[in-house]
Amino acid sequence: MQTVNIHEAKTHLSRLIEQVVNGEPFVIAKAGKPLVKVVALNAPEAGQLKRLGFMAGQITVPDDFDQIGNVEIEQLFSGDE
Repeated sequence: MQTVNIHEAKTHLSRLIEQVVNGEPFVIAKAGKPLVKVVALNAPEAGQLKRLGFMAGQITVPDDFDQIGNVEIEQLFSGDE
């Protein structure tokens, strides 16, 4: 990741922003000490928001889901192999 000092960031802000938009974040430093990381703001469009239940009807959970692996788990805790 590229690190630039504050003066360089001010001088080349347009170019640096284009790089960020193209997936190349950078760090702004003062006297060699990193201060901030500049990354693209990828706010999703209203129609792109993920919602709970987006896979409703596409998967099923077995009725015995809470019992799957009980025998193996009991063996692990009891020391039986």
